[in-house]
Amino acid sequence: MSNGEFDIIQRYFTASKRLQRKDVIVSIGDDCAITEHYQNQRIAITTDTMVENTHFLPSIKPADLAYKAAATNLSDLAAMGATPAWFSLAITLPHVDEQWLSEFSQSLFDVLDHYNVALIGGDTTKGPVYTITITAQGIVPKGKALCRHSAQDGDWIYVSGTLGDSAAGLALLLQNAEQEQMGAQSAVTFEQEYLIQRHLRPTPRVLLGLELASAELANAAIDISDGFIADLGHILQRSQCGAVIDLDKLPLSEQLIETVGLAQAEKFALTGGEDYELCFTVPDRNREKLERALAHIGVNYSCVGQIRHKQRISFQRNGKPVELDSLQGFDHFK
Repeated sequence: MSNGEFDIIQRYFTASKRLQRKDVIVSIGDDCAITEHYQNQRIAITTDTMVENTHFLPSIKPADLAYKAAATNLSDLAAMGATPAWFSLAITLPHVDEQWLSEFSQSLFDVLDHYNVALIGGDTTKGPVYTITITAQGIVPKGKALCRHSAQDGDWIYVSGTLGDSAAGLALLLQNAEQEQMGAQSAVTFEQEYLIQRHLRPTPRVLLGLELASAELANAAIDISDGFIADLGHILQRSQCGAVIDLDKLPLSEQLIETVGLAQAEKFALTGGEDYELCFTVPDRNREKLERALAHIGVNYSCVGQIRHKQRISFQRNGKPVELDSLQGFDHFK
């Protein structure tokens, strides 16, 4: 059985179980894909790369890797309020492992089919470590996109879900890997397994992003990939404003607090990355409208602070100012 590039593509990456999207004119098998979009539509485009030993551990299951690679790109589209449409995949393999490819591709298509996304092209190469690059494209109506530069003084700051779980899950995976190297292994509790799964299988908030954009509920939005404070900082920098954060209102899961304690849970929530929840700012006039609009999509959300015109981030607890040590999120080059 041949294992050349085109054989791999044909065998593992043309396996969608759903009907082809009508807006895909030419897909896998040509030099370029061709798609169609319509008047008053705009295309949101994002690219994300994951490299073994930098963004994921060598021990990760291929199904989890495929899920997370897809979910991180879907999260970027969600942050813009875009409807996911097309993916391109570039994958670098150190060798051809048919079982690995089978599990990876099946998981990838499970995610893509769920969100009605077409895999329309990409590239397959050989290299020293597994590397996954996805370019995702989504559709957003003209003038509806959620951007980072549009936060306004007085906006309320919201986040979806709970924060810090993924960072705790990664810490547990690293701890378990270290124990295994030393020949020791401890049982994983229910709470620990929950946090690990939150790291491996984050939930892209696609429906939330669509609702925020289509109903024009939010002024600005971003997905939380580098840590809440770091990503909120991107909004503040682009919008030329500041914020006050209520530490006692940070949404922390019971599993996180049970596993690491309240103080560490708060630190993970502020600076831990890869939660892939949405942070968004809502003008005061839309707060009641937000509650009504989001009641039917089943996403928990919390108001954690407010945009202020002064260009700095300050913190308070139970309404009283507090000082925190230097806070940093993830940076690829630090």
